[in-house]
Amino acid sequence: MNINELPECFYRVSVKALILNESRDKFLICKEDNGKWELPGGGLDWDVSPHDDLPREIKEEMGLEVASIADQPSYFFTFAFERHLGRGANVIYETTVKNLNFTPSDECVEIAFVDKESVGDKKLFSVVRQLLGDFKPENHSK
Repeated sequence: MNINELPECFYRVSVKALILNESRDKFLICKEDNGKWELPGGGLDWDVSPHDDLPREIKEEMGLEVASIADQPSYFFTFAFERHLGRGANVIYETTVKNLNFTPSDECVEIAFVDKESVGDKKLFSVVRQLLGDFKPENHSK
């Protein structure tokens, strides 16, 4: 069965990391080798919990070790895929990493902390655009 044959109620679920800067008013995005910016993370593997899958994704994409992941998601967004007819869901967990000394890969050639004012003209995946619209630093203060 291909993605176009799936019933409309099926979503491809991705788990994403909300990595905040020290002042907790901006979040980290990664530039992929295609020039578009995305949140760290990826598709949730079958029969794996988000708390097991997200560290693996961040290690594969960025070479970073996760220090902690929030128990509950901070954001949840649905979207239509740009290249085919399927639908996706992004579940975003506040995440901390041990350091930001990332190892570039095709999924992360550059990193930046952004908010609405600093994102500039970067080409963004839909989840980043959605998060920029909903992100409120005061909801993430310690």
